[in-house]
Amino acid sequence: MLRRLVLSTAACLGFGSAAMACQPSLVVAPGDTLFSIAEEQLGDLSRWSLIFYNNPDIQGGSLLDLPAGTVLSIPCPDVVAQPQAPTPTVQADPKPLQQEVEAEIKLVTASNYAPFTDLDWPGQGMLTELVNAAFETTPNPLTYSIEWENDWSKHLFPMLDSKEFDMGFPWFKPDCAGNPSNERCANFHFSEPLVDLVILLFARAEDRFTFAQDTDLHGKTLCRPAGYFTHDLDRADRRWLSDGLVTLAQPATPDDCFKMLVAGDVDAVALNEFLGVQKMFEMGLTDKVAPLSRPVSIEGLHVLISKKHWRGTAHLYRFNAGLAKLKQSDRYNEIVSRHLALFWDQIKS
Repeated sequence: MLRRLVLSTAACLGFGSAAMACQPSLVVAPGDTLFSIAEEQLGDLSRWSLIFYNNPDIQGGSLLDLPAGTVLSIPCPDVVAQPQAPTPTVQADPKPLQQEVEAEIKLVTASNYAPFTDLDWPGQGMLTELVNAAFETTPNPLTYSIEWENDWSKHLFPMLDSKEFDMGFPWFKPDCAGNPSNERCANFHFSEPLVDLVILLFARAEDRFTFAQDTDLHGKTLCRPAGYFTHDLDRADRRWLSDGLVTLAQPATPDDCFKMLVAGDVDAVALNEFLGVQKMFEMGLTDKVAPLSRPVSIEGLHVLISKKHWRGTAHLYRFNAGLAKLKQSDRYNEIVSRHLALFWDQIKS
């Protein structure tokens, strides 16, 4: 159905005690980690991702080794703003696919991907709000619309490839430098990342193993559902799959992966932080499963556009300019902090 749109987690997943005094701006001291700062400032180890996503400059780096002297913006509960959700320049009631949409740029996304894109989530999701806000700050803004098709398999081909839609989101970007023939790399241009998503390993709490370096996983069996990307497991500097260093199980669903983990059939499940933690709570596994603190990878979520689009470069330049301006503003932090806080509160309630 298509509709028009008018995160140490490794150490503790329970509520922590209230922070004594949260500082909106904090200078990283030697030895600080996102986990220790979250416990000290927010009273809860598991809220490290609020700080991570609230500070784009540290995304792509280590969660455990923050450079001393780095100034972090802390989303303190009593100072996080609650702005109104931005709305597209073009608005309309839900309408079927066949009906013409009067907008200069048409975007497509899908639901059921909370807290990122979801029709039932406030603002229709964090990334939907960020896309709206970025378009509102673009130079010489154009009218645009966001529409919903919940079958992700239709988005790239045929919808975006045929230019039925101009742009789509959110999508992971494969290792295009190392594998330019990848279908997604060969056919689409990618925006700058809306956010970076942390990919973690979830292991049995009773026998969590050390993951300090890649060789610690040699001989292990990981689980990731069929159809999910695997480029982070098999890249130029990490040939886990090509060289047979790591075995990958690929059942149908994330639930199947966690069932295999509990049964001892795999050593760890490799998923993004949000989906992994959500499944732990849904399946009642918080006392049996825990995430490891070192990420497997940090993957950006992007807007993309077909390389065959005659205005593709111009549209992407306009969007990236708006996104860059947004990331320099308080509004970016406000949107991200609000959605992450709501996600963790809902998961734990």
